[in-house]
Amino acid sequence: MRIKVNRKPNRFYPDPTRTILRFMSYGDERNKGIIQKVLNMDQAESESVLQIVLSKFAIRHRNVTKTLEKHYKIVTPLFDQLEVKLKTISTHKKLLIGSYFTMEYSLESAAFFNPSIVEAPDQYGLVEGKKRIIISFRAIGEGHISSIVFRAGVIDSKGDFEFAPVGDRIEEAGFLKLHTYNTAHFAQKLKDMKVPKKLSNIVLKNLGETFIYSELTKVVERALEMNELTMEGQVALKEIIWLADSHYEIHFSMDTDISERVIFPVSEKEKNGIEDARFVKFVDDNGRVTYYGTYTAYDGHAILPKMIETHDFYNFKMRPMHGEGAQNKNLALFPRKIDGKYVMLSRIDGINNYVSFSENLTVWENPIKIQEPRYFWEFAQVGNCGSPMETEKGWLVITHGVGPLRTYCLGAALFDLNDPTKELGRLREPLLVPRQDEMEGYVPNVVYTCGAIISHDNVIIPYGMSDYASSIVSVPLSTLLSKIMEA
Repeated sequence: MRIKVNRKPNRFYPDPTRTILRFMSYGDERNKGIIQKVLNMDQAESESVLQIVLSKFAIRHRNVTKTLEKHYKIVTPLFDQLEVKLKTISTHKKLLIGSYFTMEYSLESAAFFNPSIVEAPDQYGLVEGKKRIIISFRAIGEGHISSIVFRAGVIDSKGDFEFAPVGDRIEEAGFLKLHTYNTAHFAQKLKDMKVPKKLSNIVLKNLGETFIYSELTKVVERALEMNELTMEGQVALKEIIWLADSHYEIHFSMDTDISERVIFPVSEKEKNGIEDARFVKFVDDNGRVTYYGTYTAYDGHAILPKMIETHDFYNFKMRPMHGEGAQNKNLALFPRKIDGKYVMLSRIDGINNYVSFSENLTVWENPIKIQEPRYFWEFAQVGNCGSPMETEKGWLVITHGVGPLRTYCLGAALFDLNDPTKELGRLREPLLVPRQDEMEGYVPNVVYTCGAIISHDNVIIPYGMSDYASSIVSVPLSTLLSKIMEA
């Protein structure tokens, strides 16, 4: 008999009104035509048109003129072809040109799902029994592009939620590639990516023991100018840039609400989406707290497992993970080290659950299989649904299983605290299955989560409904553990 879960009334739906300003291009020839038309405008007319644009969009977005100026600068290399001197262009026309290469993008117009939940860094000033939480969501907009967005709330001792109002001016982060690369480590990752050594050496031999992004791009640009490079060689050198492009930092303004911060794809390797972030509150041996999030970067052809690091949800570092244990999707970090090593769950073969141990957060080797599909509702695959939660009985892992008609259900399993390669038990029947009103959506017949927490002896599970919207359930911890051990 299945466990009865407590379904919360909270619902999170896609909201097409939540937009950001993005750069857009029509191709160089059309771009030049647009630029020339604006340059040919009478100055008074251009000022009038710009005022119409600003009056319409300034109430919808922060720093509109700053964005228009940024997008204007992106197309300035075309001015040489038009034989136009930049210093002759008025400020109004610069901003108006920028407006033609700017579009509103609706982040959540298609779907809002696959949440993960963590305790917020700031718990100051709450009454006893309440706890601030942050929930991350996968938002999908036009073109099936995924990004990460957040909601903040408070949970009380009864497991009920009160969510903060959602801000109305979403903001992308400013980003800066400041990462310093170790050449030897970079070479190993290129080897993992199957880039031929003779090709990677063309670049790496011209770098020191360490290098920064701009140094690498200059070396690659010079190498690409070599006429003797084959098509394979040119692709390999571009892959080197893609790898370096995957390391970056982003920073949000301190005057933004967390609901207004969006982590939108930045690097080439994630241009088609940042998928299924699994956030965890990680406590180091010295007591220092860091929030990590594992996610899947997708470029339209291939995936790259990556990790987010933050302490405050204003400043984030992104970096790729590699190694045999960091393949495919479904990576989830344990909330602390075990025997001095980081520990990660994964599903490297797309079917079974694995665990890996490492002294380096971004290098994962020698994965150990710990779970195979056992019951009918998980015959197609079994995987984790977020980071393990530590209990007195063991590591509690919310799992997912895929069964008939590709129906996704949630399950749960328990692993030994000192040796998480040992499964102590798992639910014989699903913990959560799609209800009739949850079976239709972007992807039908799916319930899925990317992370749960334990609060006041209840397991709190936010979950996505058919990859369209999200809700929350809870279940008593003692009841869940007892049922797991019965199986």
